[in-house]
Amino acid sequence: MVNSVESWDEHVDVIVAGSGAGAMAGALAAAAGGLRTVVLEKTPLLGGTSAYSGAAIWLPGSQVQERDGAGDSTESARTYLKALLGEENSEYREVFLATAPEVVAFLESDPAVEFKWQPFPDYFDAPGRLDMGRSFIPRVLPHERIGELAALVRPPVDRDRAGLGHDPDAPLVQGRALIGRLLLAFTGTGNGTVRTGTAVTRLVVEDGRVTGVEAETDGGTVRIRAERGVLLAAGGFERDPGLREEHGLPGSAEWTMAPAGSNTGAAIRAATEVGAALGSMDQGWWCPGLATPDGNAAFLLGFRGGLIVDASGNRFANESLPYDQMGRRMAEAPGRVPAHLVFDSRSGGLPAISVPAAVPEEHLAAGTWIQADTLPELAERLGLPADALTATVERFNSFAEKGVDEDFHRGEDAYDRFFSVGKGPNPALVPVDQPPYYAARVVLSDLGTKGGLRTDTDGRVLNAEGVPVPGLYASGNSSASFTGPYYPGPGIPIGTAMVFAYRAVNHMKEEQS
Repeated sequence: MVNSVESWDEHVDVIVAGSGAGAMAGALAAAAGGLRTVVLEKTPLLGGTSAYSGAAIWLPGSQVQERDGAGDSTESARTYLKALLGEENSEYREVFLATAPEVVAFLESDPAVEFKWQPFPDYFDAPGRLDMGRSFIPRVLPHERIGELAALVRPPVDRDRAGLGHDPDAPLVQGRALIGRLLLAFTGTGNGTVRTGTAVTRLVVEDGRVTGVEAETDGGTVRIRAERGVLLAAGGFERDPGLREEHGLPGSAEWTMAPAGSNTGAAIRAATEVGAALGSMDQGWWCPGLATPDGNAAFLLGFRGGLIVDASGNRFANESLPYDQMGRRMAEAPGRVPAHLVFDSRSGGLPAISVPAAVPEEHLAAGTWIQADTLPELAERLGLPADALTATVERFNSFAEKGVDEDFHRGEDAYDRFFSVGKGPNPALVPVDQPPYYAARVVLSDLGTKGGLRTDTDGRVLNAEGVPVPGLYASGNSSASFTGPYYPGPGIPIGTAMVFAYRAVNHMKEEQS
Protein backbone atom coordinates (compact mmCIF):
# COMPACT_ATOMS: atom_id res chain seq x y z
CA MET A 1 0.00 0.00 0.00
CA VAL A 2 1.18 3.52 -0.81
CA ASN A 3 -0.09 5.93 1.84
CA SER A 4 0.67 9.12 -0.08
CA VAL A 5 2.76 10.48 -2.90
CA GLU A 6 4.66 13.70 -3.18
CA SER A 7 3.75 14.24 -6.80
CA TRP A 8 1.38 12.90 -9.44
CA ASP A 9 2.20 12.33 -13.08
CA GLU A 10 -1.40 12.87 -14.16
CA HIS A 11 -4.77 13.94 -12.77
CA VAL A 12 -8.08 12.50 -14.02
CA ASP A 13 -11.55 12.05 -12.58
CA VAL A 14 -11.88 8.28 -13.02
CA ILE A 15 -9.35 5.48 -13.44
CA VAL A 16 -10.55 2.18 -14.89
CA ALA A 17 -8.17 -0.76 -14.56
CA GLY A 18 -8.92 -3.30 -17.29
CA SER A 19 -10.49 -3.13 -20.73
CA GLY A 20 -13.04 -5.94 -20.98
CA ALA A 21 -16.73 -5.34 -21.60
CA GLY A 22 -17.50 -4.25 -18.03
CA ALA A 23 -14.49 -1.97 -17.84
CA MET A 24 -15.26 -0.31 -21.16
CA ALA A 25 -18.95 0.14 -20.31
CA GLY A 26 -18.01 1.78 -17.02
CA ALA A 27 -15.41 3.97 -18.72
CA LEU A 28 -17.98 5.04 -21.31
CA ALA A 29 -20.50 5.92 -18.60
CA ALA A 30 -17.91 8.09 -16.86
CA ALA A 31 -16.63 9.81 -19.99
CA ALA A 32 -20.12 10.38 -21.41
CA GLY A 33 -20.98 12.06 -18.10
CA GLY A 34 -18.21 14.58 -18.60
CA LEU A 35 -15.61 12.94 -16.37
CA ARG A 36 -12.00 12.76 -17.50
CA THR A 37 -11.45 9.01 -17.69
CA VAL A 38 -8.42 6.85 -18.37
CA VAL A 39 -8.50 3.12 -19.11
CA LEU A 40 -5.35 1.30 -18.02
CA GLU A 41 -4.73 -2.05 -19.68
CA LYS A 42 -1.79 -4.22 -18.63
CA THR A 43 -1.35 -6.00 -21.96
CA PRO A 44 -0.70 -4.42 -25.36
CA LEU A 45 -4.29 -5.04 -26.54
CA LEU A 46 -7.79 -4.22 -25.32
CA GLY A 47 -10.64 -6.53 -24.52
CA GLY A 48 -9.24 -9.43 -22.50
CA THR A 49 -11.39 -12.53 -22.50
CA SER A 50 -14.38 -10.42 -23.61
CA ALA A 51 -12.68 -9.99 -26.99
CA TYR A 52 -12.38 -13.78 -27.37
CA SER A 53 -16.01 -14.35 -26.44
CA GLY A 54 -19.15 -14.73 -28.49
CA ALA A 55 -20.21 -11.48 -26.76
CA ALA A 56 -23.59 -12.72 -25.57
CA ILE A 57 -24.95 -10.19 -23.08
CA TRP A 58 -27.53 -11.22 -20.45
CA LEU A 59 -29.34 -7.99 -19.55
CA PRO A 60 -33.02 -8.84 -19.19
CA GLY A 61 -36.03 -6.70 -19.95
CA SER A 62 -34.26 -4.26 -22.24
CA GLN A 63 -35.29 -2.44 -25.38
CA VAL A 64 -33.29 -4.95 -27.44
CA GLN A 65 -35.43 -7.94 -26.46
CA GLU A 66 -38.59 -5.87 -26.81
CA ARG A 67 -37.55 -4.58 -30.24
CA ASP A 68 -36.64 -8.04 -31.52
CA GLY A 69 -39.62 -9.88 -30.04
CA ALA A 70 -37.67 -12.18 -27.74
CA GLY A 71 -40.54 -12.56 -25.27
CA ASP A 72 -38.36 -11.45 -22.37
CA SER A 73 -39.32 -9.36 -19.33
CA THR A 74 -37.79 -8.24 -16.07
CA GLU A 75 -40.41 -10.25 -14.20
CA SER A 76 -39.66 -13.52 -16.01
CA ALA A 77 -35.94 -13.00 -15.38
CA ARG A 78 -36.70 -12.38 -11.70
CA THR A 79 -38.66 -15.62 -11.52
CA TYR A 80 -35.80 -17.47 -13.17
CA LEU A 81 -33.05 -16.05 -10.94
CA LYS A 82 -35.10 -16.62 -7.78
CA ALA A 83 -35.68 -20.24 -8.79
CA LEU A 84 -31.93 -20.77 -9.24
CA LEU A 85 -30.36 -18.58 -6.55
CA GLY A 86 -33.06 -18.45 -3.90
CA GLU A 87 -33.12 -15.38 -1.70
CA GLU A 88 -29.38 -15.26 -1.10
CA ASN A 89 -27.97 -12.01 -2.47
CA SER A 90 -31.51 -10.92 -3.36
CA GLU A 91 -30.58 -7.24 -3.06
CA TYR A 92 -27.96 -7.71 -5.80
CA ARG A 93 -30.46 -9.57 -7.96
CA GLU A 94 -33.02 -6.78 -7.65
CA VAL A 95 -30.52 -4.02 -8.34
CA PHE A 96 -29.19 -5.93 -11.33
CA LEU A 97 -32.66 -6.42 -12.79
CA ALA A 98 -33.66 -2.82 -12.18
CA THR A 99 -30.50 -1.41 -13.74
CA ALA A 100 -30.14 -3.74 -16.75
CA PRO A 101 -32.64 -1.93 -19.04
CA GLU A 102 -31.13 1.44 -18.09
CA VAL A 103 -27.63 0.23 -19.02
CA VAL A 104 -28.80 -0.99 -22.43
CA ALA A 105 -30.65 2.26 -23.14
CA PHE A 106 -27.57 4.24 -22.15
CA LEU A 107 -25.24 2.19 -24.33
CA GLU A 108 -27.50 2.29 -27.37
CA SER A 109 -27.90 6.05 -26.99
CA ASP A 110 -24.45 6.27 -28.56
CA PRO A 111 -24.63 5.62 -32.33
CA ALA A 112 -21.46 3.53 -32.14
CA VAL A 113 -23.20 0.87 -30.02
CA GLU A 114 -25.77 -1.41 -31.69
CA PHE A 115 -27.21 -4.68 -30.41
CA LYS A 116 -29.50 -7.43 -31.67
CA TRP A 117 -31.13 -10.40 -29.97
CA GLN A 118 -29.69 -13.81 -30.85
CA PRO A 119 -31.37 -17.11 -29.90
CA PHE A 120 -29.38 -19.05 -27.28
CA PRO A 121 -31.18 -20.92 -24.47
CA ASP A 122 -30.94 -20.05 -20.82
CA TYR A 123 -28.92 -22.73 -19.08
CA PHE A 124 -31.33 -24.20 -16.51
CA ASP A 125 -34.77 -25.78 -16.76
CA ALA A 126 -36.38 -23.53 -14.16
CA PRO A 127 -39.43 -21.27 -13.98
CA GLY A 128 -38.91 -18.10 -15.97
CA ARG A 129 -36.49 -19.72 -18.38
CA LEU A 130 -36.63 -18.77 -22.06
CA ASP A 131 -35.89 -21.77 -24.28
CA MET A 132 -34.58 -19.44 -27.01
CA GLY A 133 -32.88 -17.23 -24.47
CA ARG A 134 -32.90 -13.53 -23.68
CA SER A 135 -29.29 -12.59 -24.41
CA PHE A 136 -28.20 -10.33 -27.25
CA ILE A 137 -25.00 -9.56 -29.14
CA PRO A 138 -23.34 -6.56 -30.80
CA ARG A 139 -23.90 -6.00 -34.47
CA VAL A 140 -20.97 -6.69 -36.79
CA LEU A 141 -18.54 -3.76 -36.87
CA PRO A 142 -17.11 -2.97 -40.32
CA HIS A 143 -13.37 -2.40 -40.35
CA GLU A 144 -13.76 0.90 -42.14
CA ARG A 145 -15.98 2.23 -39.36
CA ILE A 146 -13.49 1.63 -36.56
CA GLY A 147 -10.44 2.44 -38.68
CA GLU A 148 -7.04 2.55 -36.98
CA LEU A 149 -8.57 1.87 -33.57
CA ALA A 150 -9.05 -1.76 -34.64
CA ALA A 151 -5.35 -2.34 -34.04
CA LEU A 152 -5.96 -1.79 -30.31
CA VAL A 153 -8.60 -4.54 -30.06
CA ARG A 154 -7.47 -8.08 -29.26
CA PRO A 155 -7.98 -10.31 -32.34
CA PRO A 156 -9.70 -13.73 -32.36
CA VAL A 157 -8.11 -16.29 -30.08
CA ASP A 158 -6.54 -18.37 -32.87
CA ARG A 159 -4.87 -15.37 -34.50
CA ASP A 160 -3.88 -13.92 -31.14
CA ARG A 161 -2.20 -17.12 -29.96
CA ALA A 162 -0.32 -17.25 -33.28
CA GLY A 163 0.90 -13.69 -32.83
CA LEU A 164 -1.25 -12.36 -35.65
CA GLY A 165 -3.45 -9.29 -35.69
CA HIS A 166 -6.89 -8.88 -37.22
CA ASP A 167 -7.58 -10.04 -40.74
CA PRO A 168 -7.62 -6.65 -42.51
CA ASP A 169 -10.34 -7.83 -44.86
CA ALA A 170 -12.69 -9.06 -42.14
CA PRO A 171 -15.11 -7.05 -40.01
CA LEU A 172 -14.98 -7.20 -36.23
CA VAL A 173 -17.53 -9.69 -34.93
CA GLN A 174 -18.65 -11.07 -31.58
CA GLY A 175 -16.34 -10.00 -28.75
CA ARG A 176 -14.20 -7.88 -31.02
CA ALA A 177 -17.28 -6.02 -32.24
CA LEU A 178 -18.36 -5.39 -28.64
CA ILE A 179 -14.99 -4.01 -27.54
CA GLY A 180 -14.58 -2.10 -30.78
CA ARG A 181 -17.99 -0.44 -30.45
CA LEU A 182 -17.40 0.50 -26.83
CA LEU A 183 -13.96 1.85 -27.74
CA LEU A 184 -15.42 3.95 -30.54
CA ALA A 185 -18.05 5.39 -28.21
CA PHE A 186 -15.55 6.00 -25.39
CA THR A 187 -12.98 7.82 -27.48
CA GLY A 188 -15.77 9.72 -29.23
CA THR A 189 -16.76 11.44 -25.97
CA GLY A 190 -13.60 13.53 -26.00
CA ASN A 191 -13.10 12.70 -22.32
CA GLY A 192 -11.57 9.25 -22.65
CA THR A 193 -7.99 8.02 -22.94
CA VAL A 194 -6.70 4.46 -23.29
CA ARG A 195 -3.24 3.35 -22.11
CA THR A 196 -2.07 -0.14 -23.01
CA GLY A 197 1.03 -1.70 -21.51
CA THR A 198 0.13 -0.06 -18.20
CA ALA A 199 -0.22 -2.45 -15.27
CA VAL A 200 -1.79 -1.19 -12.04
CA THR A 201 0.37 -2.49 -9.21
CA ARG A 202 -0.64 -0.42 -6.19
CA LEU A 203 -3.39 1.76 -4.88
CA VAL A 204 -2.61 5.11 -3.30
CA VAL A 205 -4.47 5.88 -0.07
CA GLU A 206 -4.62 9.35 1.45
CA ASP A 207 -6.55 10.07 4.63
CA GLY A 208 -8.26 6.68 4.37
CA ARG A 209 -9.42 7.15 0.78
CA VAL A 210 -8.11 5.55 -2.42
CA THR A 211 -7.06 8.56 -4.47
CA GLY A 212 -5.10 7.00 -7.30
CA VAL A 213 -2.83 4.26 -8.56
CA GLU A 214 0.75 3.39 -9.24
CA ALA A 215 1.24 1.58 -12.54
CA GLU A 216 4.20 0.05 -14.30
CA THR A 217 4.96 0.88 -17.93
CA ASP A 218 7.89 0.28 -20.24
CA GLY A 219 9.04 3.77 -19.30
CA GLY A 220 8.87 3.15 -15.57
CA THR A 221 6.40 3.82 -12.76
CA VAL A 222 3.62 6.35 -13.24
CA ARG A 223 1.30 7.77 -10.59
CA ILE A 224 -2.17 8.82 -11.63
CA ARG A 225 -4.62 10.57 -9.35
CA ALA A 226 -8.39 9.93 -9.60
CA GLU A 227 -10.55 12.72 -8.22
CA ARG A 228 -13.76 10.64 -8.26
CA GLY A 229 -12.68 7.03 -7.94
CA VAL A 230 -10.82 3.95 -9.14
CA LEU A 231 -12.76 1.12 -10.79
CA LEU A 232 -11.02 -2.26 -10.80
CA ALA A 233 -12.39 -4.30 -13.71
CA ALA A 234 -9.21 -6.11 -14.71
CA GLY A 235 -10.45 -9.69 -14.72
CA GLY A 236 -9.80 -12.45 -12.26
CA PHE A 237 -6.79 -14.57 -11.27
CA GLU A 238 -7.15 -17.55 -13.60
CA ARG A 239 -3.66 -17.09 -15.08
CA ASP A 240 -1.96 -17.23 -11.65
CA PRO A 241 -1.07 -20.81 -10.58
CA GLY A 242 -0.27 -19.72 -7.03
CA LEU A 243 -3.61 -18.06 -6.37
CA ARG A 244 -5.45 -20.96 -7.97
CA GLU A 245 -3.71 -23.41 -5.65
CA GLU A 246 -4.17 -21.19 -2.61
CA HIS A 247 -7.93 -21.03 -3.09
CA GLY A 248 -8.45 -24.61 -4.28
CA LEU A 249 -9.58 -23.62 -7.76
CA PRO A 250 -9.90 -26.65 -10.07
CA GLY A 251 -8.34 -26.66 -13.51
CA SER A 252 -5.08 -25.09 -14.56
CA ALA A 253 -3.63 -21.70 -15.45
CA GLU A 254 -2.48 -23.31 -18.71
CA TRP A 255 -6.00 -24.37 -19.66
CA THR A 256 -7.86 -21.12 -19.05
CA MET A 257 -9.24 -19.15 -21.99
CA ALA A 258 -7.81 -15.89 -20.66
CA PRO A 259 -5.22 -14.31 -22.98
CA ALA A 260 -1.58 -14.98 -22.14
CA GLY A 261 -0.16 -12.39 -19.77
CA SER A 262 -3.57 -11.32 -18.50
CA ASN A 263 -5.71 -11.96 -15.43
CA THR A 264 -3.07 -12.76 -12.83
CA GLY A 265 -5.04 -11.15 -10.00
CA ALA A 266 -2.85 -8.04 -9.69
CA ALA A 267 -5.81 -5.70 -9.18
CA ILE A 268 -7.29 -8.04 -6.57
CA ARG A 269 -3.98 -8.17 -4.71
CA ALA A 270 -3.64 -4.39 -4.81
CA ALA A 271 -7.07 -4.02 -3.25
CA THR A 272 -6.45 -6.55 -0.48
CA GLU A 273 -3.33 -4.56 0.45
CA VAL A 274 -5.60 -1.64 1.34
CA GLY A 275 -7.97 -3.80 3.38
CA ALA A 276 -10.44 -5.16 0.81
CA ALA A 277 -12.27 -8.41 1.57
CA LEU A 278 -12.62 -11.39 -0.79
CA GLY A 279 -15.45 -13.75 -1.62
CA SER A 280 -16.19 -16.87 -3.70
CA MET A 281 -12.52 -17.41 -4.49
CA ASP A 282 -13.08 -21.10 -5.25
CA GLN A 283 -15.53 -20.35 -8.07
CA GLY A 284 -15.03 -20.09 -11.82
CA TRP A 285 -16.96 -19.89 -15.07
CA TRP A 286 -16.15 -23.46 -16.14
CA CYS A 287 -16.13 -25.20 -19.49
CA PRO A 288 -14.72 -28.34 -21.08
CA GLY A 289 -11.53 -27.55 -22.94
CA LEU A 290 -10.12 -29.31 -25.98
CA ALA A 291 -6.42 -29.90 -25.28
CA THR A 292 -4.53 -28.22 -28.10
CA PRO A 293 -1.15 -29.12 -29.62
CA ASP A 294 0.45 -25.96 -28.17
CA GLY A 295 -0.43 -26.94 -24.58
CA ASN A 296 -3.39 -24.59 -24.27
CA ALA A 297 -7.07 -25.42 -24.35
CA ALA A 298 -9.90 -24.53 -26.71
CA PHE A 299 -13.38 -23.72 -25.43
CA LEU A 300 -15.74 -26.63 -26.18
CA LEU A 301 -19.50 -26.28 -26.41
CA GLY A 302 -22.44 -27.29 -28.56
CA PHE A 303 -21.87 -31.06 -28.72
CA ARG A 304 -23.75 -32.63 -31.62
CA GLY A 305 -22.24 -36.10 -31.47
CA GLY A 306 -19.80 -38.35 -29.65
CA LEU A 307 -19.60 -39.23 -25.98
CA ILE A 308 -17.16 -38.34 -23.21
CA VAL A 309 -15.48 -40.93 -20.99
CA ASP A 310 -13.25 -40.69 -17.94
CA ALA A 311 -10.17 -42.71 -16.97
CA SER A 312 -12.36 -45.76 -16.30
CA GLY A 313 -13.72 -45.71 -19.86
CA ASN A 314 -17.22 -44.77 -18.64
CA ARG A 315 -19.49 -41.81 -19.24
CA PHE A 316 -20.11 -39.56 -16.22
CA ALA A 317 -22.49 -36.85 -17.47
CA ASN A 318 -24.77 -35.64 -20.21
CA GLU A 319 -22.26 -34.35 -22.73
CA SER A 320 -24.77 -31.78 -24.00
CA LEU A 321 -25.01 -29.97 -20.67
CA PRO A 322 -24.36 -26.23 -20.73
CA TYR A 323 -20.59 -25.83 -20.56
CA ASP A 324 -20.33 -24.55 -16.97
CA GLN A 325 -22.38 -27.48 -15.71
CA MET A 326 -20.29 -29.95 -17.72
CA GLY A 327 -17.13 -28.37 -16.34
CA ARG A 328 -18.43 -28.79 -12.82
CA ARG A 329 -19.16 -32.48 -13.49
CA MET A 330 -15.57 -32.86 -14.64
CA ALA A 331 -14.29 -31.29 -11.42
CA GLU A 332 -16.47 -33.40 -9.13
CA ALA A 333 -14.35 -36.53 -8.97
CA PRO A 334 -10.76 -37.70 -9.55
CA GLY A 335 -10.06 -39.42 -12.86
CA ARG A 336 -12.32 -37.20 -14.92
CA VAL A 337 -9.53 -34.90 -16.12
CA PRO A 338 -8.30 -35.45 -18.69
CA ALA A 339 -11.39 -37.01 -20.23
CA HIS A 340 -11.77 -38.10 -23.84
CA LEU A 341 -14.39 -37.25 -26.41
CA VAL A 342 -14.94 -40.42 -28.44
CA PHE A 343 -16.45 -40.02 -31.91
CA ASP A 344 -16.37 -41.68 -35.31
CA SER A 345 -15.97 -40.86 -38.97
CA ARG A 346 -19.61 -39.92 -39.50
CA SER A 347 -18.91 -36.62 -37.75
CA GLY A 348 -16.61 -35.45 -40.53
CA GLY A 349 -14.49 -33.81 -37.85
CA LEU A 350 -14.97 -32.77 -34.25
CA PRO A 351 -18.69 -33.08 -33.34
CA ALA A 352 -18.68 -29.90 -31.27
CA ILE A 353 -17.90 -26.20 -31.50
CA SER A 354 -14.27 -25.47 -30.65
CA VAL A 355 -12.87 -21.98 -30.07
CA PRO A 356 -10.36 -21.78 -31.65
CA ALA A 357 -11.37 -24.26 -34.32
CA ALA A 358 -9.75 -27.69 -34.30
CA VAL A 359 -7.50 -28.78 -37.17
CA PRO A 360 -7.63 -32.63 -37.15
CA GLU A 361 -4.27 -33.12 -38.85
CA GLU A 362 -2.51 -30.98 -36.26
CA HIS A 363 -4.16 -32.78 -33.35
CA LEU A 364 -3.41 -36.23 -34.74
CA ALA A 365 0.23 -35.30 -35.34
CA ALA A 366 0.57 -33.93 -31.80
CA GLY A 367 -1.18 -36.86 -30.15
CA THR A 368 -3.96 -34.76 -28.62
CA TRP A 369 -6.28 -36.85 -30.80
CA ILE A 370 -5.95 -40.60 -31.26
CA GLN A 371 -7.29 -42.54 -34.24
CA ALA A 372 -7.93 -46.30 -34.39
CA ASP A 373 -9.85 -48.77 -36.53
CA THR A 374 -11.51 -50.51 -33.57
CA LEU A 375 -12.65 -49.51 -30.11
CA PRO A 376 -10.32 -51.99 -28.32
CA GLU A 377 -7.39 -50.54 -30.28
CA LEU A 378 -8.50 -47.01 -29.37
CA ALA A 379 -8.74 -47.98 -25.70
CA GLU A 380 -5.27 -49.53 -25.76
CA ARG A 381 -3.76 -46.40 -27.26
CA LEU A 382 -5.50 -44.26 -24.62
CA GLY A 383 -4.58 -46.51 -21.73
CA LEU A 384 -8.24 -47.18 -20.96
CA PRO A 385 -9.88 -50.55 -20.12
CA ALA A 386 -10.90 -51.96 -23.51
CA ASP A 387 -13.91 -53.87 -22.17
CA ALA A 388 -15.25 -50.80 -20.39
CA LEU A 389 -14.87 -48.47 -23.35
CA THR A 390 -16.44 -50.95 -25.75
CA ALA A 391 -19.37 -51.58 -23.41
CA THR A 392 -19.86 -47.85 -22.87
CA VAL A 393 -20.04 -47.13 -26.58
CA GLU A 394 -22.35 -50.08 -27.22
CA ARG A 395 -24.69 -48.94 -24.44
CA PHE A 396 -24.66 -45.39 -25.80
CA ASN A 397 -25.50 -46.69 -29.28
CA SER A 398 -28.45 -48.61 -27.86
CA PHE A 399 -29.71 -45.35 -26.33
CA ALA A 400 -29.37 -43.66 -29.72
CA GLU A 401 -31.43 -46.41 -31.32
CA LYS A 402 -34.20 -46.10 -28.69
CA GLY A 403 -33.98 -42.31 -28.43
CA VAL A 404 -33.61 -42.32 -24.65
CA ASP A 405 -30.43 -41.78 -22.63
CA GLU A 406 -31.25 -43.92 -19.62
CA ASP A 407 -28.09 -42.87 -17.79
CA PHE A 408 -27.88 -39.07 -18.18
CA HIS A 409 -31.01 -37.93 -20.07
CA ARG A 410 -29.18 -36.35 -22.98
CA GLY A 411 -31.55 -34.71 -25.41
CA GLU A 412 -34.37 -34.10 -22.94
CA ASP A 413 -33.56 -30.42 -22.32
CA ALA A 414 -34.05 -27.45 -24.64
CA TYR A 415 -30.33 -26.63 -24.43
CA ASP A 416 -29.39 -30.14 -25.58
CA ARG A 417 -31.75 -29.92 -28.52
CA PHE A 418 -30.55 -26.46 -29.57
CA PHE A 419 -27.35 -27.94 -31.02
CA SER A 420 -28.70 -31.34 -32.10
CA VAL A 421 -28.33 -32.53 -35.69
CA GLY A 422 -29.05 -36.25 -35.44
CA LYS A 423 -31.65 -38.00 -37.62
CA GLY A 424 -32.81 -40.63 -35.13
CA PRO A 425 -35.60 -40.55 -32.54
CA ASN A 426 -33.47 -38.33 -30.30
CA PRO A 427 -31.37 -35.91 -32.39
CA ALA A 428 -28.98 -35.36 -29.48
CA LEU A 429 -28.03 -39.05 -29.54
CA VAL A 430 -25.97 -39.98 -32.60
CA PRO A 431 -24.48 -43.49 -32.77
CA VAL A 432 -20.72 -43.95 -32.65
CA ASP A 433 -20.34 -46.95 -34.94
CA GLN A 434 -18.57 -45.95 -38.14
CA PRO A 435 -14.78 -46.51 -37.99
CA PRO A 436 -12.23 -45.19 -37.86
CA TYR A 437 -12.76 -44.02 -34.29
CA TYR A 438 -11.25 -40.94 -32.68
CA ALA A 439 -10.61 -39.75 -29.15
CA ALA A 440 -9.89 -36.10 -28.40
CA ARG A 441 -8.32 -35.17 -25.06
CA VAL A 442 -10.62 -32.97 -22.96
CA VAL A 443 -9.41 -30.93 -19.99
CA LEU A 444 -11.11 -28.65 -17.45
CA SER A 445 -10.94 -25.11 -18.79
CA ASP A 446 -12.57 -21.88 -17.67
CA LEU A 447 -13.71 -18.56 -19.06
CA GLY A 448 -12.35 -16.84 -15.97
CA THR A 449 -12.60 -16.93 -12.20
CA LYS A 450 -15.74 -15.50 -10.58
CA GLY A 451 -14.42 -14.87 -7.09
CA GLY A 452 -12.78 -11.63 -6.10
CA LEU A 453 -13.38 -8.44 -4.18
CA ARG A 454 -16.53 -8.18 -2.14
CA THR A 455 -18.64 -5.23 -3.24
CA ASP A 456 -21.99 -3.65 -2.42
CA THR A 457 -24.77 -3.02 -4.92
CA ASP A 458 -23.06 0.17 -6.10
CA GLY A 459 -19.82 -1.65 -6.87
CA ARG A 460 -18.06 -0.20 -3.82
CA VAL A 461 -15.31 -2.49 -2.54
CA LEU A 462 -15.91 -3.64 1.04
CA ASN A 463 -13.47 -4.35 3.85
CA ALA A 464 -13.67 -7.30 6.26
CA GLU A 465 -16.28 -5.45 8.35
CA GLY A 466 -18.48 -4.86 5.32
CA VAL A 467 -17.67 -1.14 5.22
CA PRO A 468 -16.91 0.45 1.82
CA VAL A 469 -13.30 1.41 1.10
CA PRO A 470 -13.71 5.09 0.06
CA GLY A 471 -12.80 5.79 -3.57
CA LEU A 472 -12.50 2.11 -4.59
CA TYR A 473 -14.91 0.17 -6.82
CA ALA A 474 -14.86 -3.17 -8.65
CA SER A 475 -16.89 -5.09 -11.22
CA GLY A 476 -16.69 -8.15 -13.45
CA ASN A 477 -14.31 -10.93 -12.53
CA SER A 478 -12.31 -8.63 -10.26
CA SER A 479 -15.32 -8.85 -7.93
CA ALA A 480 -17.22 -11.75 -6.38
CA SER A 481 -20.23 -12.65 -8.52
CA PHE A 482 -23.64 -12.62 -6.83
CA THR A 483 -24.58 -15.74 -8.85
CA GLY A 484 -22.29 -17.92 -6.71
CA PRO A 485 -21.95 -21.44 -8.14
CA TYR A 486 -24.55 -20.83 -10.88
CA TYR A 487 -24.13 -19.69 -14.48
CA PRO A 488 -27.75 -18.80 -15.34
CA GLY A 489 -27.43 -18.00 -19.02
CA PRO A 490 -25.22 -16.93 -21.91
CA GLY A 491 -23.69 -13.55 -21.28
CA ILE A 492 -24.38 -13.11 -17.57
CA PRO A 493 -20.66 -12.54 -16.84
CA ILE A 494 -20.63 -9.62 -19.28
CA GLY A 495 -24.09 -8.41 -18.27
CA THR A 496 -23.35 -8.26 -14.56
CA ALA A 497 -19.94 -6.67 -15.21
CA MET A 498 -21.61 -3.91 -17.22
CA VAL A 499 -24.34 -3.25 -14.66
CA PHE A 500 -22.09 -2.94 -11.64
CA ALA A 501 -19.45 -0.91 -13.51
CA TYR A 502 -22.24 1.45 -14.58
CA ARG A 503 -23.55 1.69 -11.03
CA ALA A 504 -20.05 2.27 -9.69
CA VAL A 505 -19.54 5.24 -11.97
CA ASN A 506 -22.96 6.65 -11.12
CA HIS A 507 -22.05 6.43 -7.44
CA MET A 508 -18.82 8.32 -8.11
CA LYS A 509 -20.85 11.07 -9.77
CA GLU A 510 -23.41 11.26 -6.97
CA GLU A 511 -20.88 11.16 -4.15
CA GLN A 512 -19.18 14.37 -5.20
CA SER A 513 -22.05 16.14 -6.98
